[in-house]
Amino acid sequence: MAAIAAPQHRSSKTESYVDNKRKEDIRHANIVAARAVANAVRTSLGPKGMDKMISTSNDEVIITNDGATILNKMQVLQPAAKMLVELSKSQDSAAGDGTTTVVVIAGALLEQCLLLLSHGIHPTVISDSLHKASVKAVDVLTAMAVPVELSDRDSLIKSASTSLNSKVVSQYSTLLAPLAVDAVLSVVDPEKPDMVDLRDIKIVKKLGGTVDDTELVKGLVFDKKVSHAAGGPTRMENAKIAVIQFQISPPKTDIEQSIVVSDYSQMDRILKEERSYILSMIKKIKATGCNVLLIQKSILRDAVTDLSLHYLAKAKILVIKDVERDEIEFITKTLNCLPIANIEHFRAEKLGYADLVEEVSLGDGKIVKISGIKDMGKTTTVLVRGSNQLVIDEAERSLHDALCVVRCLVAKRFLIAGGGAPEIELSRQLGAWAKVLHGMEGYCVRAFAEALEVIPYTLAENAGLNPIAIVTELRNRHAQGEINTGINVRKGQITNILEENVVQPLLVSTSAITLATECVRMILKIDDIVTVR
Repeated sequence: MAAIAAPQHRSSKTESYVDNKRKEDIRHANIVAARAVANAVRTSLGPKGMDKMISTSNDEVIITNDGATILNKMQVLQPAAKMLVELSKSQDSAAGDGTTTVVVIAGALLEQCLLLLSHGIHPTVISDSLHKASVKAVDVLTAMAVPVELSDRDSLIKSASTSLNSKVVSQYSTLLAPLAVDAVLSVVDPEKPDMVDLRDIKIVKKLGGTVDDTELVKGLVFDKKVSHAAGGPTRMENAKIAVIQFQISPPKTDIEQSIVVSDYSQMDRILKEERSYILSMIKKIKATGCNVLLIQKSILRDAVTDLSLHYLAKAKILVIKDVERDEIEFITKTLNCLPIANIEHFRAEKLGYADLVEEVSLGDGKIVKISGIKDMGKTTTVLVRGSNQLVIDEAERSLHDALCVVRCLVAKRFLIAGGGAPEIELSRQLGAWAKVLHGMEGYCVRAFAEALEVIPYTLAENAGLNPIAIVTELRNRHAQGEINTGINVRKGQITNILEENVVQPLLVSTSAITLATECVRMILKIDDIVTVR
């Protein structure tokens, strides 16, 4: 190429040769790197997808099937490939499920873009056409969707169990799906029905038992023991609960210093003062009728000393110490009480009321359960059990996906078939639309349509079926107008997916396609990487 570079005598300013090689190389390198990331998670798509075992630098092992988790733990160095990691994160926050799907679609789109670029189509043209196609795709999906009501619990459970089917804990989906639905429905605020804050659902993990023992707890659960010092009570009925953020221990000086006491009687006076200081605090606490104390962890000095625990036990007050700072908000919301920051502000109206606070033995440890809370806030707790830490962590991630799916349905109440059906239908309709368009746009839209076939193709491939035969048959069925036909992975054939109860929220599919397209357009428009030291 360089041989036919600019001729020696420049006749005019316009005839100069511009070297485009570098731009093409950079674009090519970016696309190849991003596709490599997409291919890494491709095998974990769908109910028959494989799991990945991730070994981190600090010898921690994670077994997971969740696209966002896999990519998050991967140490990706190439900047364009990092964008795919961000892509799965944004899908995780937008919809919660479909994190693998979105990366696989982006990878397939990039592959098609390489082809188009090699045919000499300009990146900007490709980028604009992709945007048009994705807008059209969202319209097609919305037209296919089936409306769903929140009172229709079965539909919600079906979509939650579809989400769980591709996870390691899929055999427990009959238990976890209803649990996720009930958890979300119990925190939905009737005033703002389309806003569900998943922070109102607390997941407590406890080793021991199996995933079958996972339960939804109406109330509060602490993964802690009651303080047993000096024989304090471990069970309290008609509890009046205070959440305190101050320390029940003798005061310390503000600066680091030591006091030297030479006289024995002076020492006695110090101890006496400490005792009377703690006793006066406990008397104030007892005066309000409070009989359960939740004490926040303290950094500056011990939140409680042996002496104060002894007096609290004498006063028949149940103590749970070392409550984490970030749990305080959840606890006060659940108990409908106020956190107390100073002993002077300790009043009866700031307490929460519950029927029973007790310590329960569970597995090899103990937990504290608070049940029968009066005027309980809109929160709920899920106690996840499992035989080892890997299973528990994966169960928590899967449960999070299921909760997100139900949250999607609460926000946008439409269902859509799963199993590759919407993608094939999109591919068919966009292909037909591409024939109507003029010029380069038609080419690019057709490429977009072909890229979407990667989802059914991968589903079939991961299930060990013949992908080409399956996808061809799917196209054939959809051309005959059977919109909801998809791949039934369990039977290994093509059936009507809606009847098989394989459904997903509309929001998961639409956000996957729009986010993937956006990411691909960004990668396409990059023509140089400048490193700044």
